[in-house]
Formats: sequence, C-alpha cells, structure tokens
Amino acid sequence: MSSQGKIRAGMGGWTFEPWDTSFYPDKLSKAKQLQYASRQVPTIEVNGTYYSSFKEPTFVKWASESPNGFVYSLKGNRFVTNRRVLGEAGESMTRFLGSGIAALGDKLGPILWQFAPTKKFDPDDFEAFLRLLPEKQDGVALRHAVEVRHDSFVVPEFAALARKYKVAIVYADHAKYPAIADVTGDFIYARLQTGSDDNPDCYTSKGLDEWAARVKTWAEGKAPADLPRADPSTEAPVNPRDVFAYFITEGKVRAPFGAMALMKRVTE
Repeated sequence: MSSQGKIRAGMGGWTFEPWDTSFYPDKLSKAKQLQYASRQVPTIEVNGTYYSSFKEPTFVKWASESPNGFVYSLKGNRFVTNRRVLGEAGESMTRFLGSGIAALGDKLGPILWQFAPTKKFDPDDFEAFLRLLPEKQDGVALRHAVEVRHDSFVVPEFAALARKYKVAIVYADHAKYPAIADVTGDFIYARLQTGSDDNPDCYTSKGLDEWAARVKTWAEGKAPADLPRADPSTEAPVNPRDVFAYFITEGKVRAPFGAMALMKRVTE
C-alpha cells in the first residue's frame, strides 16, 4: 500500500471569459479550452451539473478530451439538495446519477452534494438523504462528499453520521460558512475560497505553503492539527487518502494559478 494518497488540485470549470486572456494561450479556440485546462491541472470541479442536466454524449466528450489520470468532480444537481425534505430526493438523485455520468469511467471523481446556507441540520432527515446515496452507478464506483453551509451542522452527531455512511465532509475555507475538518470518508474534499485576484497565485505564498502542508498531512492519512472539527474527540483511522482541493474564489481569475502553484508545492 502506498504511504500517501494522490493529491489533486484544480479549479471550478474551464469556461470563464477572463481566462481567455489570463490563463489560455492567445487565439486558443473555446472548443480546445478543456483540452488545454485538463493538461494544466489534474482535476476540475464541474459546477454546470448543479444547474443543468447533461446527457451521456457530453460526458463521453469530456472523457475523450482529457488525458489519462484526469478526474472530474461533479456537483450534484440542485433539485436533489434544494428541498425541504431531503429524504424525498430519491427520484431526483436517480435521474441525475443515471444521466450518463458513468461514461466518465475512471475519470469520474467525487460527487459534491452542496446544501443551501439556510438548510439546518436535522439528524433524521439528513440520515435519510445519506441512506439514498448509492455505492455504484452502472458499474462505476461512486464517491460522495457533502458541503453543508449552516452552523447547526457543527456538532459531533453530524460527523458521526458522515462516518457511518463513509461520506466525506467538504472542508470549506470560506469567510462565512462553517469549517469542518473531520475526516469521515476514504478521501478528502477541500474547497479553498478565500483567495484573491490581487495575488498572482490566488492565495499568498505563505497561504499556499500552509495548504500544501495540510493536503500532504491528509494524504498521509492524518488530520491537520490547525483546522477545526465538529467532533474533536474522535480520530479517524490513519490510512492514506486521496485529496481533492479546489480553488473556488470570488474573483476566480487567478484560481487556475493557485491550483498549479499548490500542485508544484506538493510534488517538489
């Protein structure tokens, strides 16, 4: 067994007009942007799947345009998570997962289930949602991560539920949303959202050094000592874990450079 999981850093999406002149080479056609972006970073978080429905040919195309080893994280469709009773999300979840995402094959990374900032923690209802999450779709293994954005989730009971269902809790480095670093799944999902376009690499050099140390710690199977947890009394087993870290910032212009700078730090 490897002593460290694989670390992947990326950004959200690949279509963003300011990147036409800041990230992509001059005169690169939009049709070739995915091919280029997927060769600069090892992973991309797809936000479009949250708002829109895609069909299998789209996922086949994405798979064909990215290199071997590249991984897409997909944000689960909003009709699954934006509802009063989460336990009633089964039909919408089945529709989303059955839309063709399995065509990505080994390029399918975690599914990110993001909840509204107004959604409060209801233990019974949230467990009903977790119970709906399948382990496979059309023979392809699924990995699930949940991003909760209400302070009521910062309780040991939430972390215990995530551990029970082996679902990763997204660590959000955000100015307003709760930061929950409990290790509850067999991989780590972090969304780095306090960068700035005033920094060439999105985060400061010091900030990137700190995040490089944290993701290495996660990859080794440990937990960074400086990040807050909902259940500090429970330690996760020390097992190597893959780490997915995404630069999702307000301005977004420098996000790809943050991802590349972090990858350089963790591979040197």
